[in-house]
Amino acid sequence: MEIRFRAPRITLQQRITFTERLVLLLETGVSLFEALKAMQHQPESPLLASIIESIADTVSEGKSFSFALGKHPEMFSSTYVSLVGAAEEGGFLPQVLAQLHKMDEKNSQLSSNIKAALSYPLFLIGFSVLVVGFVLVFIFPKFEALFASIRDQLPATTLFLMAMSGLLRNHWLVLGVGCGACTWAAHRWISSVRGRLALDRAKMRLPVIRDIYTQIYLSQTLSVLGLSLSSGVPITVALKASQGVVRNVFFAGFLEDLKQHVNEGRGIAVGFNRSELVPPLVQQMITTGEQTGNLGMVMTRVAEFYERELTRRITAMSKAIEPIMLIVMGIVVGLIVVSLILPIFKLSRAIH
Repeated sequence: MEIRFRAPRITLQQRITFTERLVLLLETGVSLFEALKAMQHQPESPLLASIIESIADTVSEGKSFSFALGKHPEMFSSTYVSLVGAAEEGGFLPQVLAQLHKMDEKNSQLSSNIKAALSYPLFLIGFSVLVVGFVLVFIFPKFEALFASIRDQLPATTLFLMAMSGLLRNHWLVLGVGCGACTWAAHRWISSVRGRLALDRAKMRLPVIRDIYTQIYLSQTLSVLGLSLSSGVPITVALKASQGVVRNVFFAGFLEDLKQHVNEGRGIAVGFNRSELVPPLVQQMITTGEQTGNLGMVMTRVAEFYERELTRRITAMSKAIEPIMLIVMGIVVGLIVVSLILPIFKLSRAIH
């Protein structure tokens, strides 16, 4: 049987480092090809080194830099490639690369903030499951023989926990296989078209989840649009680049409506004003930015506001969940302790 190992992947941090080094070399007057050749021997990752070598070879053949980047979608998104292509045509490649570097750093920081806010609640959940599993598998069996004489008098919680203990000890293999099969089936379903549509619909409809994901999508979209417009990229190219950022079918429909409004000459603010996904304050700011000619700056400011607001919101939710989790853990532990102590009291009274 052939054993396949998972192929190494390019991380966002590696792309950030690549962009930062390339910007530094270009700003010091080094040509694009020479900068790529110089960077070829710097990466610690062999995969990244091979990608940079491939990009340099493609550029040396007279192809555009954006075309070379497009050959490596595992590292460069369609948004990244589109903006680089527009920057090449406009002659402001170093400036756009510098902005792309900042945007990737902001996305990385936002992701880190969300993970940090959710890590402690997830740790509490995992720790609770392990403690309960340990008690059921190793502690409860020691009391089964002791409680056998008063089984008819045992509390319902004790009987339930003893049944769960027996299930875990006697059928652990079946339970493990069942959990693995359910996880595999869930992964297959999520990877399917129907599963992705269902998840995208849930993200846009569930009360609290909807607000969070709307903020994430708006922040990402406005960040790309603001970067594009501030760098002199045409609005049509900017909209095309933004469509590759958000991976949600229903939010993509909103972006398609924006593109249609612009193509029909009605302006981008019309699309924002007609969407239920955009808060009224943002609609007003986009309208004002379009009227004053500062649309790129306004979109960047709104994106930064949403990034800060999203971080605060996730942190607040995490802090609210922590005491709830501690209370739940206390209830579970108390239930287990009571389920063990009450039968022992009954036995001691029976003996006396």
